[in-house]
Amino acid sequence: MNLLHTDRLHLRPCQLEDLDILHELWCDAGIRRFLFDDRQISREEAQSFIEASIASFHNHGYGIWLFFDQQNDQIAGFTGLLQFTETAPSLIFGVLPQFWGRGYATEATLAVLDHAFTDLGIKYIVADVDEPNDRSIRVLEKIGMSRTKRAIVNEKPLLYYEIYAADRGNGK
Repeated sequence: MNLLHTDRLHLRPCQLEDLDILHELWCDAGIRRFLFDDRQISREEAQSFIEASIASFHNHGYGIWLFFDQQNDQIAGFTGLLQFTETAPSLIFGVLPQFWGRGYATEATLAVLDHAFTDLGIKYIVADVDEPNDRSIRVLEKIGMSRTKRAIVNEKPLLYYEIYAADRGNGK
């Protein structure tokens, strides 16, 4: 069922039963600031993301995973891949503020990358991040993604990153 594990976390695909949890998570001020441009999303919008993730797991073997601290089974955040363009899946992630600074985003996203490159045979993954989002930029760089460009989108600076499966063993 696409379950993933790390030393400290377990990850499972989100389901419709997670709507309340994910809606609350995505409405958290610390998460939505950069994920939804500080916009409060509706339950219906959250549900549409979950439905898109479920379809993506069915069609591609990836989507949005929730990750949980193994010690207390508490939800710590989400990570995953979604197909926003035809060229490559896009990495997304967010961690609840009370778990910031523990390395969970790096650990969870590395598990997703390993699954994508090793189990699914994906060759290339992209990500974008708001330029002021220093925490997420550090995660992208820690997991080996390279910055490819900067653009202004909706009057905000956006940074673009990429990683190739072939580069993972070369210290990139």
